[in-house]
Amino acid sequence: MALARSLTPLARTPKLLPSLPLFTPRATSLKSRFVHAPISKSSFFSLSLSAQNPKPSFRPRRNPRIRCLFTGIVEEMGQVKELGQVDDGFVMKIGAKTVLDGVGLGDSIAVNGTCLTVTEFDAAEFTVGLSPETLRKTSLIELEAGSMVNLERAVQPTSRMGGHFVQGHVDGTGEIVSMEPEGDSLWVKVRTKKELLRYVVPKGFIAIDGTSLTVVDVFDEEDCFNFMLVAYTQQKVVIPMKRVGQKVNLEVDILGKYVERLLSSGFVDSIKTS
Repeated sequence: MALARSLTPLARTPKLLPSLPLFTPRATSLKSRFVHAPISKSSFFSLSLSAQNPKPSFRPRRNPRIRCLFTGIVEEMGQVKELGQVDDGFVMKIGAKTVLDGVGLGDSIAVNGTCLTVTEFDAAEFTVGLSPETLRKTSLIELEAGSMVNLERAVQPTSRMGGHFVQGHVDGTGEIVSMEPEGDSLWVKVRTKKELLRYVVPKGFIAIDGTSLTVVDVFDEEDCFNFMLVAYTQQKVVIPMKRVGQKVNLEVDILGKYVERLLSSGFVDSIKTS
């Protein structure tokens, strides 16, 4: 989702962010600005979501290399401070504390599970850019000034792997269909597309808004799966703040994709005959 290679900061002194243009009251969210902006040949919004069959002006890379890795263990919740348009794209300024420790220009931070690149930062905030493809593929388009987001820095070689392998490459979104408390825990049920649901298995890993969680059950007939949040997790992530009908970012376990690829390529059969 974002360029995650590490760049050498030009200066270690935190760089003050330029003032970003805020949305007008009638367009306080990325969604309203992205969908309702006028379309012209040279406009960023020519890739609008309103098209029935949007065709990006670029082709996604085949077999992209893994440039960053996360664990799905959210380090802190940040708050969206400003949303603005710069040239032919969007920028988002997020207030944070923990993830700014040791941050540099070009570093990767997962925002609700979406790997994004730091373009500016100071002691209390950082800015990331958002491409049209990111807005189409993720739930970030629903964010507004004041929204809370899950934040996690990319893993270092010395980090503990507390969750599972999360790339920050969102596979798609799901819709919350129910939220039911049981004691101090919370059951959450999510509906998603069949092409994603096939990678979701009971007791398997899934990253939801960047949070590494364990699937409890899969309901194929409903195109749904569910999971449970314990009391501690509810206090540390944004999922409990959402409502039924809202979207969440989903990244399925990459291991399932590799297994499917190996089986479909005939790799297993080639081993049997060798």
